[in-house]
Amino acid sequence: SLTDRYFFSNLYKKTTDNVYEFYRQSFCKRRTLRHDLSRPFTESSDLLPREPLFYCQAEQPEKNNKGRKTSNLNKPATQFQPTDNANVNFVKYKGDYYVSTETNFMRRVDPQTLETKEKVDWSQYVAVNSATAHPHYDREGATYNMGNSYGRDGFFYTIIRIPPAEEAAAKEDSADLSGAEVICSIPAAESRKPSYYHSFVMSENYIVFVEQPIKLNVLKFMLYKIMGESFQKILSWEPQYGTVFHLVDRHTGQESKVKYRTAPMFTLHQINAYEDNGFLVMDMCCGDDGDVIGEFTLENLRRESGDDLDKFYNSLCRNLPRRYVLPLNVDEQAPLDQNLVMLQNSTFCKTVYMTHEELHNDELLQYGGLEFPQINYDKYNGRPYRYFYACGFGHVFADSLLKMDVHTKELKVWRYPGLFPSEPVFVASPDAAEEDDGVVLSVIITPRKEKSTFLLVLDAKTFTELGRAEVPVSIPCGTHGVFNETG
Repeated sequence: SLTDRYFFSNLYKKTTDNVYEFYRQSFCKRRTLRHDLSRPFTESSDLLPREPLFYCQAEQPEKNNKGRKTSNLNKPATQFQPTDNANVNFVKYKGDYYVSTETNFMRRVDPQTLETKEKVDWSQYVAVNSATAHPHYDREGATYNMGNSYGRDGFFYTIIRIPPAEEAAAKEDSADLSGAEVICSIPAAESRKPSYYHSFVMSENYIVFVEQPIKLNVLKFMLYKIMGESFQKILSWEPQYGTVFHLVDRHTGQESKVKYRTAPMFTLHQINAYEDNGFLVMDMCCGDDGDVIGEFTLENLRRESGDDLDKFYNSLCRNLPRRYVLPLNVDEQAPLDQNLVMLQNSTFCKTVYMTHEELHNDELLQYGGLEFPQINYDKYNGRPYRYFYACGFGHVFADSLLKMDVHTKELKVWRYPGLFPSEPVFVASPDAAEEDDGVVLSVIITPRKEKSTFLLVLDAKTFTELGRAEVPVSIPCGTHGVFNETG
């Protein structure tokens, strides 16, 4: 499977009487693709790209005039290029679409033709070494993201703001991240062991960075960077560090002096966050064993179906929806709450120790937990909400689609044996009156039947099937998707 070497576009134009289907598929033209395709192919060779999300590939050792290989150790750091294998997500900045991974490189793309445009380097616009593939968007058109910066002063988690596009300015066919700025830099608790993160939390007034105990060994990173080894080998689960929530005012960039701590957990994707009567409510998909990130190796994924693959799946922890509630008005006189114990560290800082609420009942467990949560983002991100949609993981790969009511914890399920869905994407009805007025889209792959992939359309309210748009191709398993409304 060449899972991450494709862009997929399922574009539909609907009229009163008919639905027209159009499918387009394209390679993302990138340096790592050229590298992969230049390798000799054998039946035993690795069809998947060698570079994961964060891989930094060193140049091959050079030969001196005697034909001996010489080391690259004395070459500048720029010789070791982070991957441009932008295989994680479609993102949007100032109206332009990009495909993104978790390095400092993105690729701008045309959402209509899927043509690959120029490679964009974050570090040319703002002082960061990387950025996530999960930005947030506010209602004024600005985009927020998080990245890392490291140097002599240590390792910092940075919050980036990209302003809205200027409406009066003539739009050129080129990348535009001008005006991007770092609004807050949060020092890592340990500069040589910063935390890995995949996304972050944003409400209407706050950004929360989750410093979780999945640690990145910086010294090993530099060594493996030179050797061309996998990023996965420098990550470790170290629960003794616990989890810290860093609260930042997204308008001023000021970090709260209150430190919110909780038991060790890991999270990849947040569901939603909103403010309510002096509290910040954060919902996210969480697990209790971060070692799971290092377990998704090709060796494990290629296990034969049956007992061997079942054994691997049963060894994994389940990601489940949780709610954390942060009190925003913590001061010297703040009373103790039955669910919170606050210990004063100094006159300038308090530490709040927190527990969580499970956002599910036992029914979810039969579907194996969930991931890839989506909401009615345009209307309800950063605001009180009721519903989210996700993939259920009854096995190693997603095998169901779920709708969760966070008020009642009621679950609705779409599931068929042998069908494997992608991340559900909610699309609101043009005249929507309620939160779940609309449809949920998901690309369904059918490994037991060649060239029978289809786009599933569910009624978001009832979670019943409205239709399938079949395409006569075999689409590989993907991760994140996006709905792009066209004229």
